[in-house]
Amino acid sequence: MSTAVTPAPVAAPDTAFSRKNLLATLSAGYVPLVLATLVVVLPLLWMVLNSFKQPSEIVTTQLQFLPQAPTLDNYQAAMTTVPFGRFFANSLIVTAVGSTVKVVLAILTAYALVFVDFPFKNVVFVLILVALMVPAQVSILPNYILIAGMGGKNTLWGIILPGLGTAFGTFLLRQHFLTLPKSILEAAELDGAGHWRRLWRVVAPVSLPSIATVALVTVVSEWNDYIWPLIITDKPESMTLPVGLTLLQNTESNGAGWGILMAGSVLVILPILVVFAMLQRYIVAGLTQGSVTG
Repeated sequence: MSTAVTPAPVAAPDTAFSRKNLLATLSAGYVPLVLATLVVVLPLLWMVLNSFKQPSEIVTTQLQFLPQAPTLDNYQAAMTTVPFGRFFANSLIVTAVGSTVKVVLAILTAYALVFVDFPFKNVVFVLILVALMVPAQVSILPNYILIAGMGGKNTLWGIILPGLGTAFGTFLLRQHFLTLPKSILEAAELDGAGHWRRLWRVVAPVSLPSIATVALVTVVSEWNDYIWPLIITDKPESMTLPVGLTLLQNTESNGAGWGILMAGSVLVILPILVVFAMLQRYIVAGLTQGSVTG
């Protein structure tokens, strides 16, 4: 005589809008994202709001989030107290020239490391990886002695020259070039294309997202660079915008100058913030290009 076995009840799967999934999504996704966003956005928002406030609204024991009487006087003072136009032109030249040379060198170096056979190629790549791990501050003193000895102090080329190599850009582009199909380059080689044509007619066009990523990161880094321009320049004629803020701070050292300093900071970060917001999608595309294979 057999005994019937009753099967155990199967738990119903959680739906996408079940309470458990919603709590998991909020706790592990949205809440950390909102907190991280607030950490980044709130200081910037506070800086922008203070740039429109009167000095009495900033230096006060009664916290006021919004300006009671918005004014552009702080921006006018920031642009007239120091040679702001000269600072902007210097930053534009340093960023344009430095970023262009860095990106071109990164493309050429990455192409050579992937598609050109030469002795000790792997050793060169290891040295590039080592350069990624060494803080830039280590080379400040040797660079200063070298550039000052060459007469590059208080010059724009003295600001640009020491940072022309970019280990990050070379590494990123090399990793992307390794994912390119060999058949494309073999077909170009059969057509008689040399390395120069293969690079600019084949490799570069199909690698635009990665190249745009390197270019954008380089532009942001060059525009925001502070330590080296501060050390190699001490005259307003050759200062960049971040260093110009230091000069503005020394000029407006009293409590009433906080609004002017905030306005100057907004003027410094606004151009690069707009560029970054417009092109930030290339960072995701460039960093993930080639990571998924079919």
